[in-house]
Amino acid sequence: MTEFENIVIGKSSIPSLIITVVMMIAIPVGFFIYWRIKHKQQTNISYLVVGAAGFIVSARVLELGVHYLCIIADNPVSRFINASTLAYVLYGTVMAGVFEECGRYIIIRFIMKKNRTRENAVLYGIGHGGIEILAVLLPGMITYLAIAVLFSQGNTENALNALKITEETASAVLPTVQAAASFNYPMMAMNVIERLFAMFVHIGLTVIVYYGVLESKRVCLPMAVILHMLVDTFPALYQRGMLPLWSVELWAALWTVIIMSISMKLYREEKIT
Repeated sequence: MTEFENIVIGKSSIPSLIITVVMMIAIPVGFFIYWRIKHKQQTNISYLVVGAAGFIVSARVLELGVHYLCIIADNPVSRFINASTLAYVLYGTVMAGVFEECGRYIIIRFIMKKNRTRENAVLYGIGHGGIEILAVLLPGMITYLAIAVLFSQGNTENALNALKITEETASAVLPTVQAAASFNYPMMAMNVIERLFAMFVHIGLTVIVYYGVLESKRVCLPMAVILHMLVDTFPALYQRGMLPLWSVELWAALWTVIIMSISMKLYREEKIT
């Protein structure tokens, strides 16, 4: 596997990955500690836990199940979606918006009937966004860090053996190893900033859905779905190689501001307290 012998771990790869791993833990923990200290009397930990569980069930179980049928498995539907950028973007954004926002709606309306405070709505959003970091993104960063450390020791064979990379799996694993080797401080900054945006988006969308439940505003759920779809549009286009990464970050910043502006207005409404 000569392709691995030419891999050189950048000087900034390991320190930038360490900082990224630390920040991936610090962001959700920091959000929770700050909000819990500030609103201890108005919040209940159950909303944090249910917010996390809601993400796992809606996005990582149900949505992934549909993805398996429509994207991963080989069938006429998956071939059509994967062959068309428009179909891929529409499918991906609709699925993300519908599953996550309907998940929030179902849980808030039918399960979490007690302690409905606006502060708990924010705590739910922290749980939703926090578990996405800890359960989905953090493991990947830890894997990158382990790869960078192993290959930095200068013994490619030992690194391959430690990672259990064989001739059969080499081609599939190579892009991951190359990504770990090229990781740097700008990538660290973009990952951290993107997660901060995502946390605020999850909190804002939760408040919008929550307000719709409390005030019987039917427009709030479809609004949250559409906003979620818009947020995910540029990332989906980036996955198809249609846009540069910097445009995705600017797009995320724009919709974070819009969603937080809407949710903060609703949060301040007297009736939501």
